[in-house]
This record gives sequence, C-alpha cells and structure tokens, in this order.
Amino acid sequence: MLATLRSLGIQVLLFFIVFQAISFFRETSMLSTDVELSASKSQSFTQVPTLMGDSVSLNSEGKTTVLYFFAPWCQICHISIGNLQTLYEKNEHLEVVAVAMDYTSIEEVLDFTKQHQLTFPIALGNEEIKHAFSISGFPSYYVINEENTIIGKSMGYSSELGLYLRSL
Repeated sequence: MLATLRSLGIQVLLFFIVFQAISFFRETSMLSTDVELSASKSQSFTQVPTLMGDSVSLNSEGKTTVLYFFAPWCQICHISIGNLQTLYEKNEHLEVVAVAMDYTSIEEVLDFTKQHQLTFPIALGNEEIKHAFSISGFPSYYVINEENTIIGKSMGYSSELGLYLRSL
C-alpha cells in the first residue's frame, strides 16, 4: 500500500513538472513580464472597436487590467471564459477586456458573447493587435498594472483562482 502511494506521488510530481515545463516553453513567445508597454505600441490601441459599436483602450487606465485574447472557435476559450467572467464580477478593482481574434464574422463573436453571458467589453482584434501582443495561441492573456507594465501572462486554460493570483 505504501509503495503504491509513493509511486502515485512520484507520478503526480512528474506530471506537475512536465506540465510546468510545457507551460514555460509555450509562454516564451509572449511579451515579457515586468516590461512597460511602449508608448508607441500602446498608443496604437487606444480606440479599438468593440462588439457594441464603441471603442476601448488596450492600455491600463488606472486599474489593473486583464487583456484576454480568444477565438470564438477555440474550445479551451469556451471552457475558460466563465472563469474570467466570475473574476470580473467579484473584483471591482480589476478591469477586463476580451479581444476576439481569428473570427470569420462579427456574428460569430456575438454568438460566443451571448452563449457565455459576458458583461465586460469585447474588442474586435485584428492582425496588427495579434502581432503587437505576440499572440500565438488561444486563449492568451496579459495582466497589466496601473503603470501599463505587464505583470502576468499565460496561454491556455486558467482557473478563476489562477487568473486572480496573477492579477495581484
């Protein structure tokens, strides 16, 4: 019995190490943390159109901001977007902007938004934004502090707790 538990513990530890290594390598293509978004880059994205016909900034505007890049066809995005909605509802000190990428029509983005009952702004991304933020997979997100510096990042599924901890 003890040998079985020990073997199971070793397997769990190895799985955790492999998972962390894969996450690390996957995120190396993203923008670095502790780097301020350059004025020229962030100024370019102060008037990004939204699903509702207005515009939103991809800069932090006095609040810690989560920029969440998703694609409506992405199954992991469908699974994890509820965690982002819950985080947004529970934390008034956080701003959340979801950026739709690689969509074929605005209706596709609207259907995704309605399906998940999202209440934060949904920006309509483009190739320029995708390139500027080094988005190579979905979902990807950055946490930006009040000084417009990246303080957290991730690619793939994130739990509500994981999102919250990265936003501290």
